[in-house]
Amino acid sequence: MRQLKLLVCSAVVIMAVGLTSCSGKPPPNLGIRDGQLSPCPDKPNCVSSQATDKPHFIEPLGFSVQTNRAQRALISVLPGMEGAKVMTTEPLYVRAEFTSNTFKFVDDVEFLIDPLSNIIHVRSASRLGYSDLGVNRKRVEAIRQQFNKALETATPG
Repeated sequence: MRQLKLLVCSAVVIMAVGLTSCSGKPPPNLGIRDGQLSPCPDKPNCVSSQATDKPHFIEPLGFSVQTNRAQRALISVLPGMEGAKVMTTEPLYVRAEFTSNTFKFVDDVEFLIDPLSNIIHVRSASRLGYSDLGVNRKRVEAIRQQFNKALETATPG
């Protein structure tokens, strides 16, 4: 019985290492295309404020400050979140990667700031797998909470 457990554990580790090597390269569909973030795939491991279907839709982040202040607040909260690394900051666009502790799975999170509507569109998607067990949705809600706190305490300008 002990040998069986060891064999199963070894197989899981080998599979995890194999999967993580596949998650190192960002997918080609990231970024802004025609003023939009990429649509979510037909899998329950992605949420987007630009999605038109209920399972993938999540509310965008809202702000009532100057656009550059909102972007600074957003960028300030990301590094403090578990597994986060800001990869790209451009005017009106931010991309971060979130790496899980256990198996080192990578999720891509993108933000597109719409200064005319005072909202920040968001897309959070797993690179691998089918279901994420709600991780991306929970992450966006945690970002929303931290972003709103950062806006309350940020200095004007």
